[in-house]
Amino acid sequence: MIGKRTHIVIPEPLAAGIDSLVGKRGRSAFLVAAAEKELVRLRQLRALDAAVGSWKDEDHPELLQGSAEWVSSMRREDEHRFAKQNG
Repeated sequence: MIGKRTHIVIPEPLAAGIDSLVGKRGRSAFLVAAAEKELVRLRQLRALDAAVGSWKDEDHPELLQGSAEWVSSMRREDEHRFAKQNG
């Protein structure tokens, strides 16, 4: 992977903590991995914020008793259909 050299300033205690776990030569890889995880988390939060209000209970009356009950009812239907087919 071709990287881009970037100068960042982090607090000394943070640098010392990272170095104590991964060593000075592992610092960049550690920070890249941490930044990638944080980007995923922030993108997920942004997607959740964007989706607010998209789910409407009236559009899904089958879930009024809760999703666990809906799954159970679907399984019962499958079991009933399977029993009927296999007599």
